[in-house]
Formats: sequence, C-alpha cells, structure tokens
Amino acid sequence: MPTDSLISTDVARAAELLREGQLVAIATETVYGLGANALDERAVARVFEVKNRPHFDPLIVHIADRQWLDRLVTSVPDAARQLADAFWPGPLTLVLPKSDIVPDLVTSGLPCVAIRMPSHPQALELLRKVDLPIAAPSANPFGQISPTTAEHVAETLGDGVDLILDDGPCSIGVESTVVGFDDGKPCILRHGGLTQEEIERVVGPVTSRQNPASGPAESPGMLPQHYAPRTPLAMVEPSDLSADSTLRKSLAGRRVGLLLLEPSPAAESFDAVEVLTTDGNLRDAAAAFFAALRRLDVTDVDQILALPFPDEGLGRALNDRLRRACH
Repeated sequence: MPTDSLISTDVARAAELLREGQLVAIATETVYGLGANALDERAVARVFEVKNRPHFDPLIVHIADRQWLDRLVTSVPDAARQLADAFWPGPLTLVLPKSDIVPDLVTSGLPCVAIRMPSHPQALELLRKVDLPIAAPSANPFGQISPTTAEHVAETLGDGVDLILDDGPCSIGVESTVVGFDDGKPCILRHGGLTQEEIERVVGPVTSRQNPASGPAESPGMLPQHYAPRTPLAMVEPSDLSADSTLRKSLAGRRVGLLLLEPSPAAESFDAVEVLTTDGNLRDAAAAFFAALRRLDVTDVDQILALPFPDEGLGRALNDRLRRACH
C-alpha cells in the first residue's frame, strides 16, 4: 500500500481500527505515537514487532479519562494525584503499580505501568471514541529519531502501520516527562516536555536518576542509546567549532553538519547547519529539535556536531536526547 494512502484525519476510522486490534499512529503534543489497544496482548506484541523494539523496554499507556487510572493501577500516591491534577492533560507520564488488567508485555514484566493523559485535542478525541487505554511508544523504528509529523512516520514505518492519523507537527516536540515514586516521593526518570521547575512548583524538590547500564528499563526512554540519527553525532563545546580546533582538524576532508540553538558566526564553516531558534527560546527549540536532526541526517554529511543546551527548563530534556543519541 502506498504510504500516502495511510495518512488520514478520520478519527472514527482510527478508533475502529484500534478496537479491532490494529495499529494506528497518532499525533500528540509531544511526538507521534504508534498506538495499540493496551489491553490486547496480541496488538501490543505487534507494536514491539513493527518498531523492532526490545521487549525489556516498557510502553506508555495513554488515557483520556481519570477513571482509567484507577482501573489500571493499584495505588496512587498523594504526590501523583497532585501532579495529575496540575498537569493532566499534558506531557507528564506517571509510573505507578499496575493492576492485573495490564498485560505484562506492556510493562516488560515490571510491576509498574507508565500512564499519561495527552493534551492534544485529536488524541483526546480518539481516546474517548475508542474508550480503551492505548499503548503508544514513539512511531519510529526503535532507537531512531522520534517523529513529529505524519510524514516522518510514513517514511520510517511505511505500511507496518494500519493508519497514520495526521494533525500536523507536534507542538512540544520532545517526549513526555516520566515521574516515578520512591516511598511516595516523586523522582524524574526521564526529562521531557514538562520541566523540572514546573513539577517542583507543585510538589517541592524532586530527585532524578538514570537507568542502570544493564537490565530492564524502569520507564520508557531510559536506555543509554536512543533517539539516534544514522549519521554519527557528537556533543561539543563552542571552542570545538573553530576551523582550527583540534576536533575540526581531525575531521578534515569530511563533510560536517552542525545543530545549534541560535545563530552563530561559527556556523559559516560547516557543510550543513540547522539553527533551532533566532533567540534561544527553549520551547521553540524543543518543537524544532527532532525535525532538524532528521534533516541533518538525510544530508550527505559524515558527522553531526551539536552544542549542549542550557541545563535548565526544556534544555534538560534536549541535552538528555543528545546524550543518548551520541552513545
């Protein structure tokens, strides 16, 4: 089937396919997700197959009604309810003890399930029509650049998906922030579209942690290598951008691309350049990040260099994506 024919805006058709156990790529405010009925183990298994996703990497379950939260989990700490009250619908995922109705495949055999309520109007409409929790990791081959348009999904997954529900570019552009709980105290497991500062204004100071180098991931997006372009990517310092730097000299004779937060005179000496903003606004940068990385990846450069982002707000999430893409 030509991939163009897979792209649609028919929400009712998408809901029908999901109820039948089919796969539908859906737009959210973060990135496009590859959706399947989270209670249908065969449909969930197909998500892992289509993405070539390892079974030790758990999925996020999407809901549109808080009643589903109490059906999918066995307990909700007070801090989790505070965060849901403040940020649902939105780019926040909560990791909570799962109930028996959640297939072990969804959680990679772990005792907790990751749940969020997206704020994207089309996604909420779809979830209400289908009236089921939908497991939806990013709609791309495992480990590759996340998709922020329907066309990105079609380019990488093609007819592995039964329908791509199109609603234009994603407004946030990076995945949700994932929060777990240690004895009821919130802990950031993955930085994302909701900033640490926003979370702390509601529940006070929070900790964050990285997943162990080996063993199952505690939440989606915690594996050490993820979000990676095919072209080698390296995080560098501003001094490395100079044409006479040690790094640039080591790359002599190779075509080099550059990813920047805002304009810089140093960009003139590179073969391909993507500048995310004119003024350093991190929200604008996040929305443009994956699409810009994808464009650099399809040029004929041999190496991509990127400067780290300010380590605050959404800059934490962007630095996290860069580090995992460089591994």
